[in-house]
Amino acid sequence: MFKYIAGAVVLLIAAVLIVAAFQPDQFRVERSTVINAPPETIFAILNNLHRGKEWSPYENKDPAMQRQFEGPASGVGAVFAWNGNKDVGQGRMEIIDSTPPSHLKIQLDFIEPFSARNTAEYTLAPEGNGTRVTWAMFGPMPFLSKLMCLFMDMDTMVGRDFETGLASLKQLAEQEASAAKN
Repeated sequence: MFKYIAGAVVLLIAAVLIVAAFQPDQFRVERSTVINAPPETIFAILNNLHRGKEWSPYENKDPAMQRQFEGPASGVGAVFAWNGNKDVGQGRMEIIDSTPPSHLKIQLDFIEPFSARNTAEYTLAPEGNGTRVTWAMFGPMPFLSKLMCLFMDMDTMVGRDFETGLASLKQLAEQEASAAKN
């Protein structure tokens, strides 16, 4: 009887490992919203890493997070490094492409709780009387990540944070756009 149970366990583990091996080699999480503000207003907020504290969903997860900035306040070469609790971990981001007012690309280096190098990208496009802002994160899926994603949905977890951040960005940008009109 023990042989059958052990055999079933081994087969189950092998099946999980095989299924994980066939998962995609890349991931992409993306969310978007329309903000009733000109792209220049929104881009100025996103392009200045010091302003992340005003809208980033990760700021609320650890208000005591240690922050360090390097290089210019905005644009290519601007760097933000953080070290926080288990909810935000430790990492570094650097703006690697800044094309006002439509595109921003950031290299994300996560250190803890796991090591990863990904890319975040913001795309801004006119839509009606506002601007469609799309926030995406993408990168490689090593085997361990493929295995973890069999048991948790990264798109839902990270996507929820993106939705929260975009809602805060929307509120901030629309306030600034309204103040600029008056």
